[in-house]
Amino acid sequence: MTEEQMVEYITAHGGEIYIVGGWIRDKLAGKMPKDKDYVLCKMREIDFCMLFPDAKKVGRAFPVYLLEVDGKKCEIAFARRELKHGHGYKGFTVSYNEDIAIEDDLFRRDSRMNSIAFKLPEKIIIDPFSGGEDIKNKIICATSIHFQEDPVRALRAARQAAEFDFTIEEATVKQMKECGAELRGEPAERIMNELSRALSAQTPSVFFRYLKKAALLDIVFPEIAALAGQTQPCFYHPEGDSFEHTMLILDTVAASTDDAAVRFAALCHDLGKGLTPQNMLPHHYGHEKSGIIALDRWHKRMTLPSHWYYGASFTIREHMRAARLVKFGKIVDLLIAIEKNPLGADGFCTIISADNKMLPAYLKNIHLILELFHSIDMEKRPAFLKGKQIGEWLREQRVDVLASYIKNMNI
Repeated sequence: MTEEQMVEYITAHGGEIYIVGGWIRDKLAGKMPKDKDYVLCKMREIDFCMLFPDAKKVGRAFPVYLLEVDGKKCEIAFARRELKHGHGYKGFTVSYNEDIAIEDDLFRRDSRMNSIAFKLPEKIIIDPFSGGEDIKNKIICATSIHFQEDPVRALRAARQAAEFDFTIEEATVKQMKECGAELRGEPAERIMNELSRALSAQTPSVFFRYLKKAALLDIVFPEIAALAGQTQPCFYHPEGDSFEHTMLILDTVAASTDDAAVRFAALCHDLGKGLTPQNMLPHHYGHEKSGIIALDRWHKRMTLPSHWYYGASFTIREHMRAARLVKFGKIVDLLIAIEKNPLGADGFCTIISADNKMLPAYLKNIHLILELFHSIDMEKRPAFLKGKQIGEWLREQRVDVLASYIKNMNI
């Protein structure tokens, strides 16, 4: 079914259909719009089901249907009002009927830039809260006091600021602060969703900075919040404390890779500095060990994707020694471990380069060195070697290969 046909069926039976959400927001921002979501007004659910018998109901608290439009599965939601009566995102009473206008539905939404509708077939923009002006001015403003009724909206505002390079108005930051108490009880899956999307943003540090400004960082991501105020030696870290350093490395890595696992590892590389005792500052001896403790706490509280967890733990353990190794045997062991870690050689080296502002020679040439390792002819190993001895022989060969390569390259 085409969109034109769907609209014709609905309007012929007295209904009104609107495109809402990210599609109209992106269109007004001059970006390529993505998936369309629709809101339906002035139609009973029973009549909709008679018109579109193939539509699949997916909403529980209120009617949301999936319908194939122009070859894509699209959401069609009935316009609704919400009344807060409990805690969290489930603490709502929802009302929907054919008398609810599109303006009522837009009023319950989070920010003014997301409270815009596009009426079909007339192609009229319905913007009762001046969200178009917010998009033009690159600012995020809460639509109403309803913003703080779903606490995860605070995370969404911070994430969208990072995604779109927008600022958040001060009054909305104050509403974000009001979400703190309820955020403590939110499902980890909702927090994880916002974190994942924030790490994919153009400038992910903006997400964490706004949460810090709204006094939410220590509630949602206490391991990152603990980095604030943890001083570092100025000679090595003129950018400031451990939080500032982490944000700098995160954005530097984000500029080089879209891989969320690598970005997460960059975020976590100095996690142990948040556990450094005050009497040890500005030094952080052993933070590569305490960092694993902090990461494990995070993982226990909010189950992380396995490749995120193992990539971050590898980076925490190895990021300090990677730039300091000189013994060929230890370098060989690390190179093999780097190749096997979930981030891959490029991901790990991207973090080390950002953190140290350079790479040691063996990491600059890691792919070539690994190729030389793989070219070692196992058929030439002595026939009497068994089991563990074969691995020891192979390591010796790799050490010889590395030594020869470095000598020939005058590294």
